[in-house]
Amino acid sequence: MLSCHSDLHLSKQVQSNVHGGMSKYLHKKHFTLEEARGQLTSIHALVSQLVELKQAVNSKGWDVYRHRYFGGMGPNGDGSFPAEMETLVEIVKSFDEKGILVKGIDDGLIDFPHIRSNGEEVYLCWKLGEDDIQYWHPIPDGYAGRKRLEDL
Repeated sequence: MLSCHSDLHLSKQVQSNVHGGMSKYLHKKHFTLEEARGQLTSIHALVSQLVELKQAVNSKGWDVYRHRYFGGMGPNGDGSFPAEMETLVEIVKSFDEKGILVKGIDDGLIDFPHIRSNGEEVYLCWKLGEDDIQYWHPIPDGYAGRKRLEDL
């Protein structure tokens, strides 16, 4: 989806790239700032739950970044993952299905793909504890490259 502030020229350019088989964008789904902000109310509690689930999984000695997930066949020898891990994966999957990127489970870091008016694909960035989406960053720059929305 294109952002509302994208001009007609950008829309035609994206359509021709998509219909031509090659998209110049990394992501299929893009959010306007308003759409991303609208998602915050529905995902805030889930992001908070993700952080809590990650802490619970950590306390059981699991490392979600090192262990592979095969839908119930855990590598710990008992044939299953902790229930917290199952729930954590389901939440991450639900975000992925919406086009929302979970960038940091430990601190509740979330990115929303966005297309700037100049056609650049960037991320609108939000972190648990922040009241609103206040930052964005170029994709290669990551969290360290966050800039205020005024510079979007």
